Amino acid sequence: MKIIIHTRHAELASDFKEIAEEKLHSMERFSVVIDRIEVEVTHEANPRQGKNSHKVVITSHGSGPLLRAESLGFNDVAAFDDAIKSIELQIRRIHEKDKSHDRQTLRTMKVDLSD
Repeated sequence: MKIIIHTRHAELASDFKEIAEEKLHSMERFSVVIDRIEVEVTHEANPRQGKNSHKVVITSHGSGPLLRAESLGFNDVAAFDDAIKSIELQIRRIHEKDKSHDRQTLRTMKVDLSD
Protein backbone atom coordinates (compact mmCIF):
# COMPACT_ATOMS: atom_id res chain seq x y z
CA MET A 1 0.00 0.00 0.00
CA LYS A 2 1.37 3.38 -1.02
CA ILE A 3 0.69 6.31 1.31
CA ILE A 4 0.76 9.88 -0.01
CA ILE A 5 0.50 12.82 2.41
CA HIS A 6 -0.40 16.29 1.07
CA THR A 7 -0.45 19.46 3.15
CA ARG A 8 -2.19 22.72 2.36
CA HIS A 9 -1.31 25.78 4.44
CA ALA A 10 -0.14 23.48 7.24
CA GLU A 11 2.96 22.19 8.92
CA LEU A 12 2.66 18.62 10.15
CA ALA A 13 3.51 17.51 13.66
CA SER A 14 6.93 15.88 13.87
CA ASP A 15 5.50 12.40 14.50
CA PHE A 16 2.45 12.67 12.21
CA LYS A 17 3.96 10.72 9.33
CA GLU A 18 4.98 7.76 11.52
CA ILE A 19 1.58 7.67 13.26
CA ALA A 20 -0.27 7.87 9.95
CA GLU A 21 1.78 5.10 8.31
CA GLU A 22 1.43 2.81 11.32
CA LYS A 23 -2.36 3.20 11.51
CA LEU A 24 -2.89 2.93 7.76
CA HIS A 25 -0.72 -0.19 7.49
CA SER A 26 -2.76 -1.78 10.28
CA MET A 27 -5.74 -1.69 7.86
CA GLU A 28 -4.12 -4.54 5.94
CA ARG A 29 -5.40 -7.01 8.56
CA PHE A 30 -8.78 -6.81 6.83
CA SER A 31 -8.50 -8.61 3.52
CA VAL A 32 -9.62 -5.57 1.51
CA VAL A 33 -7.44 -4.56 -1.45
CA ILE A 34 -6.18 -0.97 -1.17
CA ASP A 35 -3.45 0.13 -3.59
CA ARG A 36 -2.96 3.77 -2.61
CA ILE A 37 -4.17 6.05 0.17
CA GLU A 38 -4.00 9.84 0.01
CA VAL A 39 -4.06 11.89 3.21
CA GLU A 40 -4.70 15.61 2.77
CA VAL A 41 -4.15 17.93 5.73
CA THR A 42 -5.49 21.50 5.55
CA HIS A 43 -5.02 24.23 8.16
CA GLU A 44 -7.49 27.08 8.58
CA ALA A 45 -5.64 30.21 9.73
CA ASN A 46 -8.77 31.91 11.06
CA PRO A 47 -8.44 32.06 14.89
CA ARG A 48 -12.22 31.69 15.31
CA GLN A 49 -11.89 28.16 13.93
CA GLY A 50 -9.65 27.14 16.86
CA LYS A 51 -11.25 23.78 17.68
CA ASN A 52 -11.75 22.92 14.01
CA SER A 53 -8.63 24.50 12.55
CA HIS A 54 -7.22 21.30 11.00
CA LYS A 55 -9.06 19.25 8.40
CA VAL A 56 -7.93 15.78 7.32
CA VAL A 57 -9.31 14.00 4.25
CA ILE A 58 -8.38 10.34 3.66
CA THR A 59 -9.14 8.82 0.25
CA SER A 60 -8.28 5.36 -1.07
CA HIS A 61 -7.62 4.55 -4.71
CA GLY A 62 -7.06 1.32 -6.58
CA SER A 63 -8.72 -1.93 -7.48
CA GLY A 64 -10.52 -2.21 -4.14
CA PRO A 65 -13.46 -0.14 -2.94
CA LEU A 66 -13.43 3.65 -2.78
CA LEU A 67 -13.06 4.78 0.84
CA ARG A 68 -13.26 8.43 1.88
CA ALA A 69 -13.41 10.17 5.25
CA GLU A 70 -13.16 13.77 6.44
CA SER A 71 -12.59 15.05 9.93
CA LEU A 72 -11.97 18.33 11.73
CA GLY A 73 -9.88 18.73 14.85
CA PHE A 74 -7.79 21.12 16.93
CA ASN A 75 -4.58 19.61 15.54
CA ASP A 76 -3.65 17.33 12.65
CA VAL A 77 -3.22 14.17 14.74
CA ALA A 78 -6.62 14.51 16.44
CA ALA A 79 -8.35 15.07 13.10
CA PHE A 80 -6.49 12.10 11.60
CA ASP A 81 -7.61 9.84 14.46
CA ASP A 82 -11.27 10.69 13.84
CA ALA A 83 -10.91 10.16 10.09
CA ILE A 84 -9.13 6.81 10.50
CA LYS A 85 -11.96 5.58 12.75
CA SER A 86 -14.41 6.31 9.96
CA ILE A 87 -12.23 4.54 7.36
CA GLU A 88 -11.86 1.54 9.68
CA LEU A 89 -15.64 1.33 10.07
CA GLN A 90 -16.07 1.36 6.29
CA ILE A 91 -13.43 -1.36 5.85
CA ARG A 92 -15.07 -3.50 8.56
CA ARG A 93 -18.42 -3.29 6.76
CA ILE A 94 -16.83 -4.32 3.46
CA HIS A 95 -14.92 -7.14 5.16
CA GLU A 96 -18.12 -8.45 6.80
CA LYS A 97 -19.94 -8.49 3.45
CA ASP A 98 -17.16 -10.56 1.90
CA LYS A 99 -17.23 -13.23 4.61
CA SER A 100 -18.71 -16.58 3.73
CA HIS A 101 -21.47 -17.19 6.27
CA ASP A 102 -22.67 -20.48 4.78
CA ARG A 103 -19.66 -22.58 5.77
CA GLN A 104 -19.98 -26.24 6.56
CA THR A 105 -19.38 -27.19 10.18
CA LEU A 106 -18.80 -30.65 11.60
CA ARG A 107 -22.39 -30.74 12.86
CA THR A 108 -23.96 -29.88 9.51
CA MET A 109 -21.67 -31.97 7.25
CA LYS A 110 -23.24 -35.03 5.70
CA VAL A 111 -21.33 -38.22 6.42
CA ASP A 112 -21.22 -41.09 3.95
CA LEU A 113 -21.31 -44.39 5.89
CA SER A 114 -21.44 -46.71 2.85
CA ASP A 115 -18.02 -48.30 3.57
